[in-house]
Amino acid sequence: MTDRREPIRVLIVDDHTIVRKGIKALLAETSDIQVVGEASNGLDATQLSKQLEPDVILMDLLMPKMDGIEATRQISAQQPQAHVLVLTSFVGDEKIFPAIKAGAYGYLLKDSEPSELIRSIRMVYRGEPSLAPIIARKMMQEIQEQPAVKPSPESLTAREVEVLQLIAKGLSNEEIAAQLVISEVTVRTHISHLLAKLHLATRVQATLYALREGITSLSDENE
Repeated sequence: MTDRREPIRVLIVDDHTIVRKGIKALLAETSDIQVVGEASNGLDATQLSKQLEPDVILMDLLMPKMDGIEATRQISAQQPQAHVLVLTSFVGDEKIFPAIKAGAYGYLLKDSEPSELIRSIRMVYRGEPSLAPIIARKMMQEIQEQPAVKPSPESLTAREVEVLQLIAKGLSNEEIAAQLVISEVTVRTHISHLLAKLHLATRVQATLYALREGITSLSDENE
């Protein structure tokens, strides 16, 4: 459950009416989540996102007028407080990696269980990455096959490396603070600094960077 009293505001973006209505009906049964709007294409999504200021946007990828990847890119740049969770049927690399690069916090498949969707919405709202297992495996395989390329020559401090390692293990800000015996405000500051130094936008991208650079490993993730 989320700690805040107000429900998580969700915008559903999908060009199929039946999908939007089905998701809306599902989320209506969850007390800490409120659907504040629907959009049938990426262009409408960018406009509604500005008007409605949702916390989480469930984003399909293949849509008319503007696809989900471009919509994610625009929303992430203009409204960093609105976190995108991709919800799609596509598992191809040509969709996964561009979506994450565009700023998506999570990538979930439409055949996921309802409980997994609700869990992912809560995680993405908190700024934590949420990837379907098959997507996580694809991304890790891609990381292993690619040569290391550092996005910035600026080095991280020892504490920032510690925080990055814990982010890559999937820990929340609260859990990181408890483990390092520091405040959540300090954790957020460290995360902001390390993302800026690495020219990254999200915790998902930071996790991928940590894996690629050997700051953490796949065996650590499995543990």
